[in-house]
Amino acid sequence: MTPGSLWESITAAGVPPGRLHGVRTAVDLADLAHRTSLGGRLGELEGKSVLLLIRDQLAAALTMLELDGVARRMVLCPPDLTAQHLPGVRRDAAADAIVRDAHGLQAAAADVPLCISAGTELTPMPAARRAAHPTEWILLTSGTTGAPKLVEHSLASLTSALAGQPRPAPGSVVWSTFYDIRRYGGLQIFLRAVHCGSLVLSEPAEPVADFLGRAAAAGVTHISGTPSHWRGAIMSGAAATIDPQYVRLSGEIADQAVLDALRAAYPRAIAAHAFASTEAGVAFEVRDGLAGLPAGLIGAPGPVELKLADETLHIRSAGTARRYLGEGVEALRAPDGFVDTGDRLEERAGRYYFMGRRGGVINVGGLKVHPEEVEAVINAHPWVRMSLVRARRNAITGAVVTAEVVLAEAGAGARPAAEALTRELTERCRRALAPHKVPAMIRIVPALEVSAAGKLVRPLA
Repeated sequence: MTPGSLWESITAAGVPPGRLHGVRTAVDLADLAHRTSLGGRLGELEGKSVLLLIRDQLAAALTMLELDGVARRMVLCPPDLTAQHLPGVRRDAAADAIVRDAHGLQAAAADVPLCISAGTELTPMPAARRAAHPTEWILLTSGTTGAPKLVEHSLASLTSALAGQPRPAPGSVVWSTFYDIRRYGGLQIFLRAVHCGSLVLSEPAEPVADFLGRAAAAGVTHISGTPSHWRGAIMSGAAATIDPQYVRLSGEIADQAVLDALRAAYPRAIAAHAFASTEAGVAFEVRDGLAGLPAGLIGAPGPVELKLADETLHIRSAGTARRYLGEGVEALRAPDGFVDTGDRLEERAGRYYFMGRRGGVINVGGLKVHPEEVEAVINAHPWVRMSLVRARRNAITGAVVTAEVVLAEAGAGARPAAEALTRELTERCRRALAPHKVPAMIRIVPALEVSAAGKLVRPLA
């Protein structure tokens, strides 16, 4: 599946027929057989540790296709990487070269000996592309606090989820994703797309209606995003622009409300939710339309092994990353090869449900509250599009639960007044949850903050 480079892998069966669609232009993959986006300077990057500081996703995609098998190390810096954290990334990656476009961070070039420009305009390639080095793929974690961690993958680990998968007819699949392809979830879609078809890339500031309009014009068949991405698309009214065969959710807990909303929006499509992490790789995909996962997946033999330890999901597979880069960092894997994801699971009636991150628990008088459990109850109301549950300090219990709610544009019947609706949501929570989990206050808000990675921004406890 993975010869010496990504380019060799996607051309193993011949010149690929697919296209990469950016906001302003598109590039045929076949053109990369004899043209370059790096101005003829690819050879200068041989054996280097290269930071990719490229804001434009199409330019980044072209650079990745050219650089794998040439560079010793390729560091995929997402466009929201800050100048504050850049020196640490550069140090831990031992970077001695940069590839950047006109919008990349200027601060990086100060003391790096080699800086090469990337773009989307192709020029004739002076020499045939060849694999010279096995390239380390370095991804940055998207934690909400502190400096990002640098996670080392190989092309083999990144494409392990493709092994044994049926190959669609060349050119028959058009993928698209809300994700940035420098993040693990987006990179997975990029790798799938270039192996079997085309890809429509998004841009952070692009209105969702414009993005989905471009995806529709390209004939999108498969599309992915976080539940927050999909809630935003449904809220915008633009979801009906496309008619995909396959819709994928990952990156956050997929509750029943968002799965039902996607089934209603795309009745002919397969709606799947998947679990993956930058460190652990792709764990599983669920296609039965239900939140959670069948209990039989835990402990089952296979190429991806799942187990529960201390209430959290642990994963071992060929898709697991090798290590964190940098001095004094913790081990990424346990001695037995498993990675602790930090995601809590709870079994109910033969099915496991995600309860949120280990560090995201609200402590109410010594009793645990998982915000995502409360959100799932609130989100199931027909007038709710999305919600965010958080803690508020309390002198007696230490904390109480509060919720912020964004309403849907349409629901069942006439929308109740805000005061009546918050009472109704509180009663719904009282019927479904233990008393300490019921929000002490529910507030209607116009929007909730979503991170560059497409996830709800959760305040620190």
